[in-house]
Amino acid sequence: MKKLATAIAMVIMTASSGAHAADELMVRAKELFKPIPAEPPAIADNPVTPEKVALGRMLYFDPRLSSSQLISCNTCHNLGMGGDDNLETSLGHGWAKGPRNAPTVLNSVFNIAQFWDGRAKDLKEQAKGPVQNPVEMNHTPEAVVATLKSMPQYAEAFGKAFPKDKDPVTFDNMAKAIEAFEATLLTPDSPFDRYLKGDAKALTDQQKKGLALFIDKGCAGCHNGINIGGNDYQKFGVAEAPSAEVLPPEDTGRQKVTGKEEDKYVFRVAPLRNVAITAPYFNSGKVWDLKKAVMIMGDTQLGKGSISEAEAEAITAFLNSLTGKQPEIVYPELPPRTARTPLPNIKPAGMK
Repeated sequence: MKKLATAIAMVIMTASSGAHAADELMVRAKELFKPIPAEPPAIADNPVTPEKVALGRMLYFDPRLSSSQLISCNTCHNLGMGGDDNLETSLGHGWAKGPRNAPTVLNSVFNIAQFWDGRAKDLKEQAKGPVQNPVEMNHTPEAVVATLKSMPQYAEAFGKAFPKDKDPVTFDNMAKAIEAFEATLLTPDSPFDRYLKGDAKALTDQQKKGLALFIDKGCAGCHNGINIGGNDYQKFGVAEAPSAEVLPPEDTGRQKVTGKEEDKYVFRVAPLRNVAITAPYFNSGKVWDLKKAVMIMGDTQLGKGSISEAEAEAITAFLNSLTGKQPEIVYPELPPRTARTPLPNIKPAGMK
């Protein structure tokens, strides 16, 4: 009987020890990460209203914001494919190839800034960039406004979204509406979110192992917060420079924005929400396998051999738990063109 009691006590102690370790990991995770909320955050200078979101949805899917009338925001940030286009670098006006991989738009409202180099301070500023970029949508603010004003339904929608404006159809208001819509593109209720809210069974044992490694190895030093990244800038190649294929030498990152030598090869830390469905990876888009991306990050940021194959497997399993509920978007019915609507320009940029 004494031996049986001892055995039972050992089982209880082992189970208790395992539960304590699991609880400790959850506590550590809650200190570093936050779950995606179900509702969009407030935007200081741009209140998110139903009318503005409805207008922003139309504009997001309308290719007539591009001069060719073929390219919309959704072309490069496809909401059915994780909020990006799953290409190395995007194809724009006249089949021009962009210089960097398109980041996901999902949960992007939580990022410290937009684009890989952080050159846009918010989603409103970001929305204006691709529209005017000759490699992307190749349009001008004046032409966009003329196109929108040519369609009475757009004039009405802008009036509802910006009721206090005497002339509501402006390039700025276009960007504000898109920002309001993009702020709603959240992916809550991932397995990791449920874990952060107290559901210890939301993650598999392998994913918990990966989470512990993600924290202990130092990955969470940069990839933390709501978006598991996106809230800071770091040099790509702290311990060892990546290969020229992964990081083209001519892409010096944030240095192109600030002009500072210390910002050479510095990029906004990539947010890792939904990373399992947004391949390929890095600013070059040259890496298609998530485990390989983890290994590269280990070598370049932590030091050669810092992460073993088995550890990378576990970390990759954890990263798969970051895929949340994807936005359910009803494709909008867009206003029909009129006789005043400008015709599409399908000539490559620079051609007359």
